[in-house]
Amino acid sequence: MGKLAVAAAVAAWAVPVAVLVNSVVPDPFMDEIFHVPQAQRYCRGEFLVWDPMITTPPGLYYISLAYLASLFPGAWAIKVAEAFDPLCTTALLRSTNVMMAMVCGVLVHDLLLCIKPEIGKRKATAYAILVAVYPVHWFFTFLYYTDVASLAAVLAMYLFCLKKWFWVSAMFGAISILFRQTNIIWMLFFAANGAITYVQDLPLSDYVSHKNSRLTDKSSTEVLDSDNTALGLRRRRTNGSISQRRIDSGSTNLYISFIEEVLDISFKLWNSKSKVLLNFTPFAIVLVVFVAFIIWNGGIVLGAKEAHVVSPHFAQFLYFGLVSAAALLPLHFTPRRVSELFRGCAKNKTSSSLAMVVALGLSFVAIHFFSIAHPYLLADNRHYTFYIWRKVIQTHWMMKYILIPIYVYSWFSVINILGKSQTRVWVLSFVFAVALVIVPAPLVEFRYYTIPLVIVVLNSPVIGNCRLLALGSAYTAADLFTLLMFLFKPFHWEHETGTQRFIW
Repeated sequence: MGKLAVAAAVAAWAVPVAVLVNSVVPDPFMDEIFHVPQAQRYCRGEFLVWDPMITTPPGLYYISLAYLASLFPGAWAIKVAEAFDPLCTTALLRSTNVMMAMVCGVLVHDLLLCIKPEIGKRKATAYAILVAVYPVHWFFTFLYYTDVASLAAVLAMYLFCLKKWFWVSAMFGAISILFRQTNIIWMLFFAANGAITYVQDLPLSDYVSHKNSRLTDKSSTEVLDSDNTALGLRRRRTNGSISQRRIDSGSTNLYISFIEEVLDISFKLWNSKSKVLLNFTPFAIVLVVFVAFIIWNGGIVLGAKEAHVVSPHFAQFLYFGLVSAAALLPLHFTPRRVSELFRGCAKNKTSSSLAMVVALGLSFVAIHFFSIAHPYLLADNRHYTFYIWRKVIQTHWMMKYILIPIYVYSWFSVINILGKSQTRVWVLSFVFAVALVIVPAPLVEFRYYTIPLVIVVLNSPVIGNCRLLALGSAYTAADLFTLLMFLFKPFHWEHETGTQRFIW
């Protein structure tokens, strides 16, 4: 069991399903009508021709060229413009994402062993396969969209940041932005927390000078040698697992308050600023180039800017909380989990009650004033979100308010789960990153939730085998349902020619 098993498992279902999809739907569909012709222009060497309806950078087309070149090296040797054009069929371009799905599975496997090595290779393999069959990610494995390749680049960035290969991580950060611009937020998230972990793992002498240290030689020795002291654990485990070092140096139990945690991190960052700047300069370079691009482009999206205007869609933040909790149903929606959360709140009634009231109040404001119904959401009945909006959220004017407690519970549960293995700074920065990524998006798309959802999965407690099997079965059932609906339940619009299909 291992990464080869993950790649083989993904290929075992992805290849035949891809063949089936291409036989039933051979022509570009939905956003593919923009991506496929643009990729074919690149195959002809027309790199300066751009479709103004495409909003994302050309990373997907570059990776497709590299992929096709690896499949047909002879065509590359002859002449790209003449030899590649016939090869850039819709089916072959779609197969790019099949390969990227295999890469995603392997990266999830390695990330799990990196974050929680106690999980073991067998369980990491099962988890990687579970992520591979997550319905939204699985569905877009077979279409020529940017999502799967974008996830692969972000996961690679995450993995190399954890391994402290910061220059490589920054390179994948730059690559991830070529797939989707909002990945700049995940790069900053990984870089910031990578910097914190980096200074946490430095020896005590690296960030406490003899001049301003209040520790005596005796107390310093005790701090470094004590079996029960976090810094001592950190010192001894410098060559240990990444995940164990983070837990030992960053568990919330090691800090009396959030303020002390922030002050401790700030102190260490400041006293190790030269090393931090040296190691994390690549991320700063990518950020500067990205800002320059936004200034030059006049905005973050490349094309169709009128349909992708940045909006204060705070309700989107609540939707993600529910989707992420529902995707890990055995962790969040069980009687035991509900009682556990309520018992935790009962231990500190004042702060918990205040947090609950504030969360409910802010959620009400978000739903009432910042719930955006994009024209595409209201008019495009090919998406499942169209039916969720009409049949659930808009079924009655009270329904959107009735769902508020569920949104709040979902977020409380997700934050509580993440807080068991990560520092409060990490959890807060993750919540902030999620908001920055999805709140500005006016259109409700489950695809936008995939990257933060996978990060939640990677940093959540391990699910037992029975529950893991049940969750995987539920994912598989959803996969089969959406595939059958897409392939064998086509429909037609009266106002437009062509066959329409159901899609996430």
